[in-house]
Amino acid sequence: MGHRERLLAGAKRCLYERGYARTTARDIVEASGANLASIGYHFGSKEALLNAAMMEAVGEWGAELERILLAEADEDGDPMKRFESTWVRVIESFEAHRPALVASFEAFVRAGHSPELREQIAVGHEETRFWLAALFRRIGSTVGEGSERAVGSFYLALMNGLMVQWLLDPERAPSGRDMAEALRTILASVRPVEEAGDRRD
Repeated sequence: MGHRERLLAGAKRCLYERGYARTTARDIVEASGANLASIGYHFGSKEALLNAAMMEAVGEWGAELERILLAEADEDGDPMKRFESTWVRVIESFEAHRPALVASFEAFVRAGHSPELREQIAVGHEETRFWLAALFRRIGSTVGEGSERAVGSFYLALMNGLMVQWLLDPERAPSGRDMAEALRTILASVRPVEEAGDRRD
C-alpha cells in the first residue's frame, strides 16, 4: 500500500473515530503511518484528504447498499411489500455504516464554508440521483423514460431525510413499515384529485 492509500485509510479511520471537525493532520499521520509532508504532496491539504476519504467512505456504503438490495430483490412480489422490505434493508445498512453517514453529514455543514466541498457533494448527489433511479428500477420499481432524475431525487430525499432521523433518534425514526404506510396514505390522498382532473379533461 502506497502513501496515498495509507493516508486515505488513516483519514477514514479518523473520520469514524473522531469526526471531521476534530481530526487533525497529526491524527491522520499517526493513524496512517505516513509523514506530515505526504498529505500536502498527495492531496494539497488536510481538508482535501478528509473530503476524499469521506467520499470514499460514502461510496463504500453505497456499494454495500446496492449489493444488499439486489441480492434480496423480489421482482415478482407485491410492489408495496417490496417497497417496505427495501427500506427495512436500507435502515439496516445505516447501522453497519453509521460512522460514514455521520461524517457525510458533518461534511454537509462544512460545505457551507467551502465552495470546493460544496461542488464535490453537489456532483456526488447528481450522480446519486441517477444511480438510485437505476437501482430501484432493477429491484422492480417502475421508472418511466425521461423521469429518472426526478425519481432519483425523490429517493435521495427519502434516504437523506430518513438518515437524519435515524442518526438523531433511531428508536423513533420511521421503520420500513412506517415508510410503506406513509406511501399508501399519500397515494390514497392524491388519487381522488387525479381522478377529478381526468374527468375535467
